[in-house]
Amino acid sequence: MNNEKYSRRRSALAAELMRRGLSAVMISDFEHGRDSSLRYLCGQPSDALLVVNSNGKSVLIAWDVNMAHRLGDADHILPFTDFGRQSAQALKAAFELLGIEKGSKVALPASTPYPEYIELVQSLDAFDLVCEKNGIDGFIKEMRSRKDADEIDLYWMIAKYTDELMDMVEKEVAAGTLSTELDVALFLEREARRMGAEGMGFESLVAGPERSFGIHAFPTFTAGPFANKGLSILDFGLRFEGYTSDVTMSFVDNLLNQEQKTMIDLVEEAHRIAVEACGPGVSLLKVATLVDEFFANAGWFMPHSLGHGIGLDAHELPTLSMRAMPDDLLLPGHIVTIEPGLYHPELGGVRLENDVLITDTGAEVITHSRIVRL
Repeated sequence: MNNEKYSRRRSALAAELMRRGLSAVMISDFEHGRDSSLRYLCGQPSDALLVVNSNGKSVLIAWDVNMAHRLGDADHILPFTDFGRQSAQALKAAFELLGIEKGSKVALPASTPYPEYIELVQSLDAFDLVCEKNGIDGFIKEMRSRKDADEIDLYWMIAKYTDELMDMVEKEVAAGTLSTELDVALFLEREARRMGAEGMGFESLVAGPERSFGIHAFPTFTAGPFANKGLSILDFGLRFEGYTSDVTMSFVDNLLNQEQKTMIDLVEEAHRIAVEACGPGVSLLKVATLVDEFFANAGWFMPHSLGHGIGLDAHELPTLSMRAMPDDLLLPGHIVTIEPGLYHPELGGVRLENDVLITDTGAEVITHSRIVRL
């Protein structure tokens, strides 16, 4: 398989390896340590390791080699079982195929557990294995944060299906056919699969009025009532080709007290303020501060970040947060969530979340979530 988009990404990575004096990098995604960068660089969904050298050549060593030949993209594809499922032996073979000279610096993932790192260093003592907290992993994450043309085209499709599913859920809830959290969660899963999605982007959060006080309800859904009174929250995403959307709808009835009505109005206004503030070159901290100060002036506090990047993971760079550095900026190609929310132990919670694409000239809201008034 030869896919131009993966080759292009590996070429960009190779140039950075060269700049940093690294001969190669290993990206690993197995059950004990997941990393979606594997799929980003070669298309293999999981359970494999990938080695890319500073010339852009690559070796993919996969547990399911049949799947790798169908979905993966690399110069060489090998079965992990040929090496006894031992990473050190697999790496040694990859280094030979790629012509990595002894003494060369090779980067390992920053997430590599210390015992595994020691084992690899001892087994591959002819090479200089480096494992750095802010190493090449950070560069790959930055690459992933700025979506390329292929990814942006895909996201417009994902947003379309996400909007359609939100419309369907609203209609069914209003008709009374989805009356429990379980009903909603299973409906989402079924209809997502019918649309051709790989599944949900993450476990759907369906919280009826008795559980919406939680930022992320636990468990994520129950057999309890949904949208029968007060404030209910629905947070979900659709996954296509590995990429997920992330939206939150709130469902509210017309028998609310004044404090609940105030919460709803504040969240809707905070969402508007944040979206209008987004654009290329805008400080992440500035956008987050606008919303935090808006809530504070009204006597409320939002206990979570304003938003985050999405992609192959539900939470990616960048993060719109009060913890962001002043020089962290929104850039063209970023797709971020804007998700202001307020929560109260007795009144319940309300959140509104949409996905926003940062362009060269501004920002486009690509999903159309809302607070549904029943």
